Amino acid sequence: MIEKSEEMKVLLVKLKDETLQEIHKAMRSGSENAGGEPTGDIYDQASSERDRELGLLLSDRERDKLRKIDEALLKIEDGEYGICEECEEEIPLGRLKVMPFARYCVKCQSDMEKIQAQTRRFEEERAYREIAFGEEEEA
Repeated sequence: MIEKSEEMKVLLVKLKDETLQEIHKAMRSGSENAGGEPTGDIYDQASSERDRELGLLLSDRERDKLRKIDEALLKIEDGEYGICEECEEEIPLGRLKVMPFARYCVKCQSDMEKIQAQTRRFEEERAYREIAFGEEEEA
């Protein structure tokens, strides 16, 4: 188990360094593109705005990834790394190599995603019913 933890710690630190480099690169390109006056026609401006928003979205995703990596590194220090937070079974090494900051085994992750999808569908259906009901009142 200690050997696995050390191997995964090296992998996580490497992944963290790569993620930090991506964030810095995105920040540099964002600051280079951010100018004073808009240039070009409206299509160029729209394209630049879309690129800027995409960059912000990606950096949010990268920050979330960094947080998960840091949590995994803390779990290694605490001796809790590689244990599913739901069923408390050991997460297989193959899964950890693919997703080193995994918090759940495949089965528990799948079960949670099914529940989230059902909840999301229920919320969407309720919102549609409320919209339809509201339109009937107006008529």
